[in-house]
Amino acid sequence: MSESADRFVSVDYEIYGNVQGVFFRQHTFERARKVGAVGWVMNTAKGTVKGTVQGTQKQVANMRHFLTHEGSPLSRITKYEFTNDRELVKLEYNRFSITAGDW
Repeated sequence: MSESADRFVSVDYEIYGNVQGVFFRQHTFERARKVGAVGWVMNTAKGTVKGTVQGTQKQVANMRHFLTHEGSPLSRITKYEFTNDRELVKLEYNRFSITAGDW
């Protein structure tokens, strides 16, 4: 097994467009649970959705694709930003959750 196979990755994200009031957070939560990723998602006061996703490279890649190209059926993603890409020795979250917005 390669050394990188023992590692996890983490990335923060912010998604722009028509992403509030269209069940974007719920669909993100469901996708994360389906692929086994952990982290969180929330609405922001400026109309975006942001959060952190952690897991294996494959799990995080799946979530990146979801967050940039899929979203919820009624959402319209116009821009996305991924920051703070890093490797982890262990996950910092136990599950994926929807948190209260930053109003």
